[in-house]
Amino acid sequence: MIITDITTFPLRIPFAPGTDSADAAWGPKGLKAVDSLLVRVTTDEGAVGWGESFGFIGAPITGEAVEAAVAPACVGQDPLRIAPLMHDVQRQLHVFGRAGPLMHGLSAVDIALWDIAGKAAGMPVHQLLGGGRSADLPCYASLDAYADPDLVRAAVRRAIDSGFVGVKLHEKEFREISAARDEAGPEAALMVDVNCAWTPHEASAIAEKVRPLGLTWLEEPVWPPENFAGLAQVRSAGVPVAAGENVSTQLGFQRLLESSAVDFVQPSPAKAGGVTELSKVFTLAALHNTPVMPHTFYDGPGLLAALHASAVLATPETMIEWRYFDLEAQIYGDALTVRDGRIRVPQGPGLGLDPDPDVISAYLIR
Repeated sequence: MIITDITTFPLRIPFAPGTDSADAAWGPKGLKAVDSLLVRVTTDEGAVGWGESFGFIGAPITGEAVEAAVAPACVGQDPLRIAPLMHDVQRQLHVFGRAGPLMHGLSAVDIALWDIAGKAAGMPVHQLLGGGRSADLPCYASLDAYADPDLVRAAVRRAIDSGFVGVKLHEKEFREISAARDEAGPEAALMVDVNCAWTPHEASAIAEKVRPLGLTWLEEPVWPPENFAGLAQVRSAGVPVAAGENVSTQLGFQRLLESSAVDFVQPSPAKAGGVTELSKVFTLAALHNTPVMPHTFYDGPGLLAALHASAVLATPETMIEWRYFDLEAQIYGDALTVRDGRIRVPQGPGLGLDPDPDVISAYLIR
């Protein structure tokens, strides 16, 4: 079996009628739709695997990276030799950077190869990884950015009433964070992701202010994200810190963990190297007694990759991030949902689900 084709599918799915996005931290103000990038790998024997890269405004750049660099390095190779192929492609392309679009694109291809491997073996990816211990996993709702206490309260209430075990905000002001805690109550897990907003000094001061709110974690409080010493400084203020979505490769995570910078580490399978690197990070984090909270702010194969790896390797603290957006359509339709705060790990071969072809056709950016 050899890889014969790698094709990208950029999707743009609008928010459902009657909903609107505020000033999103990860995209332009007034975001009206969400861009995703799916990647399909096909073999000479007709096997098909699906992967996903982190999307939003970076989707076109990553698509170009896949088509110009990653795909030519993979076509003609054995799709079942995943680890050596990914190692060889990383070495071949390292001169262009070890993070960003090339690694995001490589992540998508890696996920697709695991999908093919599972389908070829007739078993789900979690069995290839050693056998899943969990049929389902707890989920928290990862909210849009609202910058309005009333909108935050409404979103938090809806998520809690829907059964989510916790809520993550993308807010930077104390009034919104405090409103969320008031609405969620003292027992619910409450996380805040500020997307690398502050200097270590600013972040430490804000950490002191929010400490009485009992956050489960403060996520990526420091700019730049590779300032691990700055993260450690914020952590010393007494608020748990989480980071890692902007780290790639095993060595990057080793440096993060050795810096004692985080209470929770957040590898992103659609950014950091796919299932192959995600599995390594779980093992590395266990050696540092640090729980893994996969970054999965996407809805497609990247999310499934995290589910399968977590089913095998997660600790009891691990929660799955569910992007709590009101989109017109979901990549898997109704086949992947959260019920009573938990998400089932697909049990079919490979990732267990293929993207809905009608959704791809309707929302493909042509």
